[in-house]
Amino acid sequence: MVYTGQVTVGGAPDVHELKDLIISKVAVGPMSNNAYVLRCRATGEQLLIDAANEPETLLEVIGPDGIGAVVTTHQHGDHWQALRAVVDATGARTYAGRDDAPGIPVPTTDPVDDGDTISFGEVRLTARHLVGHTPGSIALIYDDPHGHPHVFTGDCLFPGGVGNTHDDPAAFASLLGDVTAKLFDVLPDESWVYPGHGNDTTLGDERPHLAQWRERGW
Repeated sequence: MVYTGQVTVGGAPDVHELKDLIISKVAVGPMSNNAYVLRCRATGEQLLIDAANEPETLLEVIGPDGIGAVVTTHQHGDHWQALRAVVDATGARTYAGRDDAPGIPVPTTDPVDDGDTISFGEVRLTARHLVGHTPGSIALIYDDPHGHPHVFTGDCLFPGGVGNTHDDPAAFASLLGDVTAKLFDVLPDESWVYPGHGNDTTLGDERPHLAQWRERGW
């Protein structure tokens, strides 16, 4: 099966198979959030990005091997509704951006700063702090040694623009600035983007529109 990144609430996960990593993307309701289960091929260890909702759905995708960690990309409630249930069922550690951790009701065992590494099995993810959608939003970058980077952006970058900054010009300037400096300026066009809602994209598909986003202000 060819991975498309197109998933629907109630539908099956879509699975992106890389040489060292398997990424399972699933959509959960009611806000059609994306959640991602990452599995290290070498060790079988797993990590979940955003326990958004529907814990039974997420635990089914996780399977009997469990997970060692859950990373919450930011503090908005639609991204952690299932966090308590998933942590209780799996004993997973919890990661979140240091500045957003106080806004997440499940305690964060490992606060994350810009540039920190989150590891599971032989897989390494680099966290980048992107300020604007929330004070402590993080993106996670997997720099595939056999190919291009893969970037999990939460609600900071989507096809067609950056995340909602609620008509705050300073927040928009901050978010667009961080996304530009920490993603577009340092990663290649082939970098695959996995957002917190909706379809995937690539940095190359979005790069030509940066000036337009800056001009329109959202």
